[in-house]
Amino acid sequence: MTRMLTRSDLQAVLDPASCMAALRAGFHGADSVPVAGQRVRSDLPFPGTATALIPGVLPGVEAYTVKVNAKFPGARPALRGVICLHSGADGELLALLDSATVTAWRTGLAAALGTDVLAAADPAGDAVLGVIGAGAQAELMVRGLRGLRRFRDLVVYDTDAGRAVGFGSRHGGRPLGSAAEVAAAADIVLLATWSRTPLLRLADTRPGQHFTTLGADEPGKQELSADLLEAALLVVDDRELAATMGALAAAGLPATAAGATLGEVLRGDHPGRTAAAARSVYAPVGLPWQDLALAWAAYRRAERLGIGATIDLLG
Repeated sequence: MTRMLTRSDLQAVLDPASCMAALRAGFHGADSVPVAGQRVRSDLPFPGTATALIPGVLPGVEAYTVKVNAKFPGARPALRGVICLHSGADGELLALLDSATVTAWRTGLAAALGTDVLAAADPAGDAVLGVIGAGAQAELMVRGLRGLRRFRDLVVYDTDAGRAVGFGSRHGGRPLGSAAEVAAAADIVLLATWSRTPLLRLADTRPGQHFTTLGADEPGKQELSADLLEAALLVVDDRELAATMGALAAAGLPATAAGATLGEVLRGDHPGRTAAAARSVYAPVGLPWQDLALAWAAYRRAERLGIGATIDLLG
């Protein structure tokens, strides 16, 4: 039987703390898997793109994922798709999961983890958190990051002013009128937009700031300029992907421009930020194993609790 897990089912079985723990463990161990994950993207004869991530594998998990997404910027939601969770023993289709929910959770929470690891220490909680792009991924980034750090204030900008106001109300923050205003006010800036031109340049920033950019996850999308990336400690999740379809590709920079991967920092192979006055950037693309980390956790809990419908696709 195949378990079907909708958005509401997933929201019932996922929680940020356990998801963050699964992602942290994944960053520690994913590089030891001999099978490399692949990210395949194609333009369509429609106003959107198709993306597939295969296979999502992790050490110690006898299952794998295949994710297929449709991205149509003009639609709401803009991302729709499905994650297939297969048994590693015989290929049985264990579950079909709503991809938009899993993708938002794993992307936002992994970004929160990277942000906390790379941003300057702030034990007093005096920092201001800035958000540019008040969508689903920003929601999870803020939710996850607030489980790791305290903030004195939150500021937010979105091209949809109403959405920025709503985001500020939900998270105890205030809207501002531009991306540059957010960068001027904040110590940590989270970006998650569809921008195809840089929203921030080096001149918009100051020493000591951290930036996490989620928007540059496919060719043509860019949130931070090349001069800002070159001036900062730049950390990615995968060098080659970042250089072919991520933030490095958008800025015309080679894979060697990345100072480290987040896995290297978490394992202690790279020291990460070494000076409070340094700028740092986390620029992930998103990796297939991250889908497995959350899909496996969601499936196992749903099995225990009996959440989600089941169907015999071979019947």
